[in-house]
Amino acid sequence: MRENRKEILMGRRGMSAQERREYERLQERKKQRIERQQMKSMGSNPAKSMPGNKKKSDEYRKTRRPDPDRKKRREEERGRSYDRNGSYAENVKESRERTRRKRRPERSPQNVFGNILVMLQALASVAFIGVLALSNIIPLKIMAIIFICLLILWGIGLFTQVRRRKKGTTGKVYIVFMTLIIGLGTYYVGITTGALGRITGGHTTVDTMVVAVRADDSAENLADAVDYKFGVQYMMSSDEMEETVSKINEDLGSKIEEVEYKTVKAQAKALHDGEVDAIIYNEGHKDILEHEFDGYSDKVKIIYTHNIKTELQDISIDVDVTEPFSVYLSGIDVYGDIENKSRSDVNIIATVNPQSRQILLVTTPRDYYVEIPEVSYGELDKLTHAGNYGVDASMRTLSELYDVEIPFYARVNFTSLIDIVDILGGLDVVSEYEFTTSKASGKVVEVKEGLNHFDGKEALAFARERKKVPGGDNQRGKDQQAVLTAMIKKIISPSMLIKANSIIDKVSDNVQTNMSQAQLQALIKRQLSVGGSWNIKSVAAEGTGDSRSCYSSGSQRLYVTIPDEESVEMIKAEIDKTLKGEILEDGEMTK
Repeated sequence: MRENRKEILMGRRGMSAQERREYERLQERKKQRIERQQMKSMGSNPAKSMPGNKKKSDEYRKTRRPDPDRKKRREEERGRSYDRNGSYAENVKESRERTRRKRRPERSPQNVFGNILVMLQALASVAFIGVLALSNIIPLKIMAIIFICLLILWGIGLFTQVRRRKKGTTGKVYIVFMTLIIGLGTYYVGITTGALGRITGGHTTVDTMVVAVRADDSAENLADAVDYKFGVQYMMSSDEMEETVSKINEDLGSKIEEVEYKTVKAQAKALHDGEVDAIIYNEGHKDILEHEFDGYSDKVKIIYTHNIKTELQDISIDVDVTEPFSVYLSGIDVYGDIENKSRSDVNIIATVNPQSRQILLVTTPRDYYVEIPEVSYGELDKLTHAGNYGVDASMRTLSELYDVEIPFYARVNFTSLIDIVDILGGLDVVSEYEFTTSKASGKVVEVKEGLNHFDGKEALAFARERKKVPGGDNQRGKDQQAVLTAMIKKIISPSMLIKANSIIDKVSDNVQTNMSQAQLQALIKRQLSVGGSWNIKSVAAEGTGDSRSCYSSGSQRLYVTIPDEESVEMIKAEIDKTLKGEILEDGEMTK
């Protein structure tokens, strides 16, 4: 006790005036508290506090009521400490504050950067939802799931900054990463939507008119041929020929000398024999010249080109794609501009019933001997030549042959087929025969009977080969169906959704369809919403080979396929069943 009192006295000497007053006030309170306790213990009998009454006083203390403020006062006294100078300081509040700071995570005074990052993630999420909504291909229930996921991801980022430790670096890294991922998703969805716009809405065709001279001719351009005789023919493409001659006269500033012929074959012969110095023709008819003159392209050179763009009649604008419809799939034999008129080597009608989930693929041989409505006027020609007069001419020809309305078309060239197959990771195609493709097909491929895995070039060679397979052109049509069926099965599988953007973006310049963007979006949206498998059945028109004169070749006789009427009638019946919602037998179910 003496030592404590000594310490207190020494401490008082080092106190300031304020500390001394505080100390005296506390001592006075303590003295008053002791007096009050004594008064309580005495009650109405002061004698209880006398030394002689110590025993009674002790007994009373045992039975006295507890002081409610005692615990509080003790805590206050424990919260007081002396500084190094012996000063008595009140630090209860400071002690409690230190305890709270130890228990909660440390925070930086300000977190402006973290708040900015949280806002950026929120804006990126809103932008992603907005782009998805504008794309109009995601069903509402999937949109709701995406929205909830984005909200949760944003909430995690927000929590990392509200309850951060120190600077919250880990949370900031998370927010930056998620913002980048969401931003990339927004970008790719936008790219996909733009690519759909480039593919769809194709209502134009291009006629490429050329001026050709002999390969050894000195003329290098049109100006060098100002005094030449030009061989022309107006029977097969009169409007295009008139426009081209008019443009040539305008460019030269004088009228050219014309020599008219009935066919492009006669034109080419006249050029070869020296009757004319140059010829004007539609490049879409080059296959006729190549067939007649071996190595024709090496014997001439092109000195002038004129492209004529023609608007097609739009018959698809009011078609509801949630109802049954048919689409003409044309595979053209060129690697260039998809809009150019060209013969069609692949001619498939796909009749689609979205309600019954039935697809019927009808293949017609390229050499089918048929009339081309509004072109040949009763004369017959090869189906492939209809493409030289435009995709609408091919659609009219097949529509009349099978008595079915065909409002849509889709054109692909060799380049797009190779790209699509490669992006899909190849195709598993079933072949009926074992054979080896020729170099003319594009690549030599050893085809096995049964299942084959093809890359893009191999699939194209398989689909083009007709000389090395039994049945020739008829079997080629079946092989084309096999490739198309394999493509459809893979494209509509859920695993391909992540590659949809790559596929569309890659082939957008090599695929053309008159289906509107809204119609294509509706098809994709329905598939994502409903899901499920499809029944796909393939049939091929049959016929017998022969040699006949064709409208496009004049008196020149070409190889053709005479239609088998029984086969045609069977196809008509299958199309009718599909449109009515029946499930066709012998179909192949997709997974």
